[in-house]
Amino acid sequence: MNKRTHNRSPKGNGGVNAPRSSVPDRELEDKHRRLWGLGDYPTIAAEVVAPLGQALVSAARIGPGMRVLDVAAGTGNAALAAAAAGADVTATDLVPELLESGEQRAAAQGLELTWKAANAEALPFADGEFDIVMSCIGVMFAPHHQRAAAELVRVCRPGGTIAVLSWTPEGFVGRMFAAMRPYVPAPPAGVSPPPLWGSEGHVVALLNGGVDDLVAERHALAVDRFADGAAFRDYFKANYGPTIVAYRGIADHPDQVAELDAALAELGDCALAEESGMEWEYLVVVARRAAAY
Repeated sequence: MNKRTHNRSPKGNGGVNAPRSSVPDRELEDKHRRLWGLGDYPTIAAEVVAPLGQALVSAARIGPGMRVLDVAAGTGNAALAAAAAGADVTATDLVPELLESGEQRAAAQGLELTWKAANAEALPFADGEFDIVMSCIGVMFAPHHQRAAAELVRVCRPGGTIAVLSWTPEGFVGRMFAAMRPYVPAPPAGVSPPPLWGSEGHVVALLNGGVDDLVAERHALAVDRFADGAAFRDYFKANYGPTIVAYRGIADHPDQVAELDAALAELGDCALAEESGMEWEYLVVVARRAAAY
């Protein structure tokens, strides 16, 4: 699947014209750090979603000598692909354990990158420091979307590229989060659902005034790892932080555990029953940083 959905130059008020700096909510930051430290996300990154890194690097047309920042890089699927293309790469993430896993992968591949712990909503870099600022299923999980979007734009040089890959609300992962939503507490005020980054209109509004020539395309990741929906469910129960948190919250309610078990297994079975097999839809947004905002 390859569907282009926008080719436009966002202009106007709002968007990244919001205040550029903010003091991170340390309590919320710690909560997110613990969440993504649960389970074994490096396994998911390596076994399931690894192709997305190269997909984003190709979309952003990253090449030798470019100064690249990977925001919320996790274990570095996109950062490693960019480094392999010859770029000068800095990878950041909120979770030190994920960065350590990425460093080990880089060493095994003979790649040199800079790894730095950082909050996507308050990046420790100067204005315009990078030629390309990207994020692969990463910045979408920053709780305050507008703050994170403003930071992506701020640290990109005028005329540079901003490239973001996110799961869509309508796609498989978006539906997985929707299935888990009734079993987790409501988020704090001002926190937006991660899959909104996979909505073209939402991203256009976030970057409004900060970019030109925005292009958004929908694609799908083919996933052939799971024999049935129960196998998918059990894999994510064991390895994926948000799923682990959902089950921990209802551990004392066996009826709710059974309901969520059934919902996730059904989601997987329905996807596997499709003629094309299990596909996880995502949105790639590539835009040029405006001269001023």
